[in-house]
Amino acid sequence: MAFASMVLITGVMGTFTLMAAVVLAAPKEQGAQSLLQWMDETGDVSGNKLLEGVMDVSGNSLLAEAAEEPYIPLIVVDAGHGGEDVGCVEGGIAEKDVNLQIALLVKGALEEKGYRVMMPRMTDEYLEKEERVELANSYQADVYISIHQNTYEGTDKSVSGIETWYDGSDDTRDSSLLARLIHQQTIKSTGAVERELLECADFCVTGKTLMPACLIETGFLSNPKERALLSSAEYQEEIALGICNGIDLYFHPKTMYLTFDDGPSAECTDKVLDVLKEKDVKATFFLIGEYVEKYPEVARRIVAEGHAIGIHCYRHDYDILYASKESFLEDFQKAYDVIYQATGVETRLFRFPGGSVNAYNEDVREEIIEEMTSRGYVYFDWNASLEDAAGKCEPDQLIENAVSTTLGRKRIVMLAHDRVLNTALCLEELLDKFPEYQMELLTESTEPIQF
Repeated sequence: MAFASMVLITGVMGTFTLMAAVVLAAPKEQGAQSLLQWMDETGDVSGNKLLEGVMDVSGNSLLAEAAEEPYIPLIVVDAGHGGEDVGCVEGGIAEKDVNLQIALLVKGALEEKGYRVMMPRMTDEYLEKEERVELANSYQADVYISIHQNTYEGTDKSVSGIETWYDGSDDTRDSSLLARLIHQQTIKSTGAVERELLECADFCVTGKTLMPACLIETGFLSNPKERALLSSAEYQEEIALGICNGIDLYFHPKTMYLTFDDGPSAECTDKVLDVLKEKDVKATFFLIGEYVEKYPEVARRIVAEGHAIGIHCYRHDYDILYASKESFLEDFQKAYDVIYQATGVETRLFRFPGGSVNAYNEDVREEIIEEMTSRGYVYFDWNASLEDAAGKCEPDQLIENAVSTTLGRKRIVMLAHDRVLNTALCLEELLDKFPEYQMELLTESTEPIQF
């Protein structure tokens, strides 16, 4: 079938910019082909191949050059409603118009970051939802974002805020991550009330798309104050920035190394491991030798489930550990031997009890670092923390501590303790607070965070 809609697709390839307004008429059987392949094989409206024989200033084929370029994701930005389908109307403001204004801003922001963007509608026209979805599926778009406005039909006109929907029943697509990122970043950029992130979206645009998809309701037109904001260019730009940042983080996540000290624990470590397994997250555990002796089966479970281990100490006694370089090395070797015997792992990672800079090791710190480095060991401090070893904190406070100490950094080593029950109890919610981070294991080749 041919789509009546004219769609502008833009993308930077090599030394030139390809901008083509094309009638999207690719049959379903060509859905597996890339947009570039289809344009080259199908040609323009006169039957001429669009890229064949086109050379750059050096005489190189642009088609060959484009094929060598890194893949550029194709984003579908769908302005909900349109034409005769106006959506909700409040105070003379039609949803379809606000949706389009925001979508065009998102398109521009994404293109500035180098993405290809497809908009099912760029004017006030009517398109069936199924047509929008088939368009995205035909070109194997990488993600799909549908932009809408909300309304509250009750008498309370103070209801406000942003909510985001996705289909949580389809495990083949990572719609949850996309929705969380867009929800998080748009709340951050606008300061709007954070409403629910809903996984029960039984919508055509979220349920019938083949790629990760979500639908964002950016505000309530039924709320006079929020309606005024949604109608303003400045606030629309803030919304567009949040959506764009969420999409960019989906493709280019930050990095977090989740680490646990002072285990294993009979009561808590298994709870921590259960959550990590359910969330498919890997972490690094800095173990204490005397607890490995008591709970070797827990240490073995840590290794068996794909987590990394490092050495913390044999006994967490600052006065003995830091009495001298020799005292530290003796304790370390004892811990190393116990951990190796229990797990079979010869780890080269370690963490100073109290961190590499503390009130107890001032006189011996440099000696220890020099000796341990010469032996091929790498130590890791941290740059964010739950602060769960500083006293009894409720789970909500631990989560707040972790979020506030990241400071938006691109690379985080997060400190937690798997001997603290509240840490285990808040871990699932804590992990959901960091959709913008990709969790990775510490290794010998990881550039260490050090005080």
